[in-house]
Amino acid sequence: MKSIRRTLGLALLTMLIFGIAYPAAMVGLASIIAPEASKGNPIYKNDQLIGFEQIGQSFTSSKYFWSRPSAVGYDASGTGGSNLGPTNPDFLKLVQSRIDTLLAYHPTLSTEEIPVDLVTASGSGLDPNISKAAALIQVNRIAAKRGISIKKLEQLIEENTEKELWGLFGPGNYVNVLQLNLKLDTL
Repeated sequence: MKSIRRTLGLALLTMLIFGIAYPAAMVGLASIIAPEASKGNPIYKNDQLIGFEQIGQSFTSSKYFWSRPSAVGYDASGTGGSNLGPTNPDFLKLVQSRIDTLLAYHPTLSTEEIPVDLVTASGSGLDPNISKAAALIQVNRIAAKRGISIKKLEQLIEENTEKELWGLFGPGNYVNVLQLNLKLDTL
């Protein structure tokens, strides 16, 4: 009986420390160190909240850069991936549907040229970024819809591409879709 009480006491203590105290301390520390980042970096336009830098959102109009697909419908209250494996028939149908949509809007592309981040969701389902390659393959569509030169759009992508920290750390070569679309609207 003494052993069971000790085991349950240790389990309860561990849950309190790692389930409540530690997460609360990390949230508190994050709000002190980077208060805006802990709120998802809200973005305002004309004093109106239009989105968050760290939370992906859907762009479906042909005149905008499209975001990475979301497994949670861009709902930030419930993040997560689809949990479907790469050989799951439902996953394969979903990816094929996304490929077909891209090819319909970009008839000069081949399936092999499509970056994986334009047809698969991220682990969180809310990735706000796409690769530079994913942005570049959308240039022809946007240029045609907006009457903007391809060169100007490529320059916009280059100016908004995040590089690795000191050329070594981090993923690099990605663009934030919301920020890119906001700057696109100013052209």
